[in-house]
Amino acid sequence: MKKTLAIVTLSTLLSACAGVTPGNDATNPDAATGTGAVITSSPAVAPTASPEQITSRKLTPRVMPVKPPEEHLPAVALTKELLFKVLSSEIAFQRGNWQSAYVTLLGAAQQTRDPRLARRAAEMALSAKQANEALVAIRLWRELAPDSDEATQYYLGFIMLSNNLAEARPILEKRLQNAPPQARGVMMLQIQRLLARAQDKAAAFTLLEQLVTPYTATSEAHLALAQQAFGTGNSIRAQEEARIALNLKPDSELAILTSAQVAPDSKDVEPILTDFLKRYPGSREVRVAYARTLIDQKKYEQARSQFEILLKSDKQDVTTLLALGLLNAQIGDTKAAERYLTSYVDQLSQHPNEARDSTQALLILAQIAADRNDTDTALKWLAQVEPGDAYLDAQLRRAQLLSKRGDLNGARRVLAEIDTNGEHEKAQVTQVEAQLLRESKRPQEAFKVLETALKTQPDNPDLLYDYAMAAEKLNNLSAMETALRKLIALAPENQQAYNALGYSLAERNIRLPEALALIQKALALAPQDPFIVDSMGWVQYRMGNLNEAESRLRSAYGLLPDPEIGVHLGEVLWVKGQKTDAQKLWREVRQKDPQNDALKNTLTRLGASL
Repeated sequence: MKKTLAIVTLSTLLSACAGVTPGNDATNPDAATGTGAVITSSPAVAPTASPEQITSRKLTPRVMPVKPPEEHLPAVALTKELLFKVLSSEIAFQRGNWQSAYVTLLGAAQQTRDPRLARRAAEMALSAKQANEALVAIRLWRELAPDSDEATQYYLGFIMLSNNLAEARPILEKRLQNAPPQARGVMMLQIQRLLARAQDKAAAFTLLEQLVTPYTATSEAHLALAQQAFGTGNSIRAQEEARIALNLKPDSELAILTSAQVAPDSKDVEPILTDFLKRYPGSREVRVAYARTLIDQKKYEQARSQFEILLKSDKQDVTTLLALGLLNAQIGDTKAAERYLTSYVDQLSQHPNEARDSTQALLILAQIAADRNDTDTALKWLAQVEPGDAYLDAQLRRAQLLSKRGDLNGARRVLAEIDTNGEHEKAQVTQVEAQLLRESKRPQEAFKVLETALKTQPDNPDLLYDYAMAAEKLNNLSAMETALRKLIALAPENQQAYNALGYSLAERNIRLPEALALIQKALALAPQDPFIVDSMGWVQYRMGNLNEAESRLRSAYGLLPDPEIGVHLGEVLWVKGQKTDAQKLWREVRQKDPQNDALKNTLTRLGASL
């Protein structure tokens, strides 16, 4: 199993900062924008952004859905003719004939003036990926329901993908004019997001300038321009607009975060954020952005300090608890990591949050417990992982832990009870079961498990490889070679298949020219693979080329000081008469792996001692 630190990556640390409560610059989510959605904030180094967005310093405004107003629907009688048209179009659509369904519903919408029929026609065209037909239906839908925010949003969205932005201008102008003053700033930011999707970036920027010109006394107008300019690559204009926005509203978190985003150099981001925090230490989103910047720079200790400050103001904030748990695991403070992650899991159990789940924390908690050999606690955490993307991995780890403590039957029951989704997952379960049997010194049963699985998945490359290795352990060279030859035929670029077959021949000291050719093919596919380099050294040793063997094996051991590679190199040195060097190397191997079978067998065969 992977160690805890291998699990906690920079990516998870960055994404852990998602969902932080907006600070003093957040917009009231109840504000009426008339657009069907409210942007709560749009930080330059956005706490809700993905790691890729953070490192590229893009904006990711957060959007909250607002219930659209009810449409004024016409009084349309559901005649037999209309019912037949609706039902026949749905049946045609289900059978894959979207054109007939679309035309029928669009005609019915024009006849009855019912926007619901136009909307359904648009949905059919969208489902069939027919943009032109969808836009025709959406235009009719908006014509029939001019007050529908949903229809307008779809309409504007399609306009952004065309080159006719002028068509959107009167709609957007009217919305800004009719918006209450307290909601207008939010709407300008939302319009900027919409225009950012336009294909013609220059025309979109010009349109935004025209739209916000009457409102340039507001900070949000300049923030919208800064974000749009930055998105089009005009960094100088973006910096200028961000500076104006900050001058208009010096305590604006959004303005300072935008300034950080559009800064000319990434090294300027940290001082921009720290200077603001000195003046406004309670700015939560800015502090989160600063912490994310520190994580991006791998300054984990400093980032942890920032999240500890955040936790003081809200000891139950799940975002901060998760971030601290991941940071401490990354740093190596597993006790603190366990404490924070446990609190995170507890908070989610008491206050379920659809936007979050505890899977990541549970897996890390299980790994921490497993690393200290606390199997019961590790199993307790894994048992709480619910069905989802990580469920299979959690069940496989449960089985591995049970087997490790001697309960192989219990482990196999866990594997048998997994409800696999598809052939790939079924093969994974089989591989783990075979692995556990091998580790329990039951190689014949492992072989049979894989043999049975191959009857239903005869061309599965992973099963073929594992089956071949199981056969090799039983010294069933015929079954091994047949499986590996088939794997090579199915996957000619699979270097491990060439290497396994070539090494097995070299290990048995048979068909050495053929073994050499196979390993040469594997090495050509993966020249830096230490195990393949080891195989090349070993076949050279078997062929009597001791100097070449030593050179290859030293190279392999330099790439990866694996015990088996060390045993091979030691044998070559011993045969060459460099017995002191060989013994020194073997002692190093024994220190790493006291029970290494390859070392024991080699020492016995050579009559060597340490």
